[in-house]
Amino acid sequence: MARHNDTGKSGEQRAAEYLLTQGYTVRDVNWRSGKYELDIVAYKENTLVVVEVKTRTNDDYMRPEEAVTRAKARRIIDAAAAYVAEYDLPFDVRFDVIALLSDGAGGYTVEHIPEAFFPTLR
Repeated sequence: MARHNDTGKSGEQRAAEYLLTQGYTVRDVNWRSGKYELDIVAYKENTLVVVEVKTRTNDDYMRPEEAVTRAKARRIIDAAAAYVAEYDLPFDVRFDVIALLSDGAGGYTVEHIPEAFFPTLR
């Protein structure tokens, strides 16, 4: 597996662990169905929280959260709609981003951005 794939998978796992410490229930990590993919699907306070995880070893090029473009957000929104339909979930849905940036010592700083984008985004 390429190094960037390892970094991404490690970031998803760290983000899921972070969410657990914040009182979320993690339903799925790296959920896939057909052309759809979601990094993390969690639940808290009657809200389904779809989390896009962006992990970077440095922010020389851009901050991790800046990698969630309008087109990427649209794909996440479509995937979330498929997830809700597949499991027939009656919850409100929120879209968050968790940005992880290497601290250079084997750890990461975590920035959780609730309501990073909304399903009305076009």
